[in-house]
Amino acid sequence: MRFLKASLAGVLALGFQVAAYAQSNWYPSKWGPTDEIGSANYLTPERALQASKLVKTGKTYSLGITVNTTTPAFPPRTCSIYIVQPGQVGSADGLGHTHTTYNDDILNCWTGIGTQLDGLGHIGVGEIYYNGNKWSDFATMNGLKKLGAHKVPPMVTRGIMLDMAGYYGVDVVKEGTAYNRAEIDAAAKRQGLEIREGDVVIFHSGWMNILDKDPKRWGSVEPGLGREGAKYLVSKGVVAVGADTWAVEAIPFEQGAGVFEVHQILLPMSGTYILENINTLELAKDKAYEFMFVLGQNKYEGSVQSMINPIAIR
Repeated sequence: MRFLKASLAGVLALGFQVAAYAQSNWYPSKWGPTDEIGSANYLTPERALQASKLVKTGKTYSLGITVNTTTPAFPPRTCSIYIVQPGQVGSADGLGHTHTTYNDDILNCWTGIGTQLDGLGHIGVGEIYYNGNKWSDFATMNGLKKLGAHKVPPMVTRGIMLDMAGYYGVDVVKEGTAYNRAEIDAAAKRQGLEIREGDVVIFHSGWMNILDKDPKRWGSVEPGLGREGAKYLVSKGVVAVGADTWAVEAIPFEQGAGVFEVHQILLPMSGTYILENINTLELAKDKAYEFMFVLGQNKYEGSVQSMINPIAIR
């Protein structure tokens, strides 16, 4: 009986903590109670034009990774592709007198696999999501009625990469290492960078170096953004935070942190987008720290996330 009472007290205490966290003053959004795009409001034609002026050589970098059936992903996410020849089975002649043949493909995929955009409908605090939207009011099996990733406008803005592996003097930053304000500022200063409103900030840890060598480790732990660091970047007015890791934030989580609390700080509490599994290897090799960042995601109506292949142009 004593154990049951203690357990019940613990559950009630946790419930009160969740309720208090969910009822804090992070909504309605500073962009108004009906806003659905969060930090994408920082994107302007002027910032796109300014970003274009960063292009000096025209060199482009694909920041996406190739996805296949063995790509590590947060369980139970998987991805398969099926190639079909509609209406052509059993015939080598094809269609019409010119014998036209063709292949189509069918994807059976979670969209949160590989390089991906986390939309504002992805993470909540209890039942509360970005701008105070309640899960039960907008999340249906047929698609989100609000906060769909298809509503995110094209991201054309200044991108910067913070080389955390270089900052720590290692090839691969140790898992659980949290980047907070001191580390972010020091890494930016080392590279002669200033974080500005409207930026996309991407962290390079070298974690992609172990993707093929040790996929189990790669997909279970990682270095990444800490809670204070997330709040700091939000205060700077960045549009999105990305990293060469599968969850962007430090795992194991910081002492005292909640499960994916950095996700909560960025997505529901501030409307700041998350870009996961960004391939930063070539950027790091070329010391490409500042560039024009371009992203146009798949526009599946009501989607939570989107597989992406963002481009950096120098």
